[in-house]
Amino acid sequence: MASKLKNTEAALLENYRVALENAESQPEIAQELNEIGYSPEVISEGKAIYEETRLAYDTNKTEDDETSVASATFKEKRKELEDFFIVHRKKARVIFRNDEVTQEKLAIDHYPSGAYVKWLEQVKKFYTVAASDTEIQNKLARLAISVDEISQGNTLVSEIETARANYLREVGESQDATKAKDQAFMKLANWMQDFYAVAKIALEDKPQLLEALGLTIRS
Repeated sequence: MASKLKNTEAALLENYRVALENAESQPEIAQELNEIGYSPEVISEGKAIYEETRLAYDTNKTEDDETSVASATFKEKRKELEDFFIVHRKKARVIFRNDEVTQEKLAIDHYPSGAYVKWLEQVKKFYTVAASDTEIQNKLARLAISVDEISQGNTLVSEIETARANYLREVGESQDATKAKDQAFMKLANWMQDFYAVAKIALEDKPQLLEALGLTIRS
């Protein structure tokens, strides 16, 4: 749906660009418009509004693309940490199956939450506690969970936090860009609506010139 909308906006921009370009570059159209009050200066005002809208559109598209990349990066980091942690959790559950106190300390006494924030807190607690407790480290080592892997777990936690922060920032910037783009399109659409209305009057008897502006008159 979003892609279709973007394509529609792109088509609309192209229609506006062609109309303004021809209104300025084709002498007969320019003369007829000038006689009814749409001088080259007025057309230039329309082109300036068009350029503002084009910039807002391009900026919005860039922000949307950056949001998509940030989202993919965040999902990739989450999957990496999930796969990494699930193995360690299974091993730790075996090692501490008769040690409820340590299970609670490592947050492995209950199934990982499906909610992102709660899940990440459980993961963070596991690696933070393991990194600070030599006794736990020694027991985890029995099933090949090394200190280096524990450190890697903490690194992955930091990376996913950074990735999520970047993603949320990009979402905010994309929303702001969308708002600016929508406002620009509204301003341009209003200007073009008046322009088309005037052009139909000025070129009423010259349908071929109206077609150059992207307008057609019903016969």
